[in-house]
Amino acid sequence: MNQERIFQVLLSPHVSEKASVVADKNEQYVFKVARDASKREIKIAVEQLFDVKVEAVQTLNVKGKKKVFGRVQGKRSDWKKAYVSLQAGQDIDFLAAE
Repeated sequence: MNQERIFQVLLSPHVSEKASVVADKNEQYVFKVARDASKREIKIAVEQLFDVKVEAVQTLNVKGKKKVFGRVQGKRSDWKKAYVSLQAGQDIDFLAAE
């Protein structure tokens, strides 16, 4: 996979309370990913970008919320989330990542 596609697949780490609990309890990391990204692409992208071994990838599509702005109704965009499990002894340090 070329470097350009890696950055198209992995958009950002997803930081939330639930993501922090999952990271501590299950040793998983949560990423926002492209909606057309496959599990295989996500696995390869994480392995190449962070130099770790990925054990499993779980994905889910997050539906955008409906919002009301005064009299105007709108909708946030749908997005895709990936839970990445690393092999034992592996760790991702987001501050030291290139």
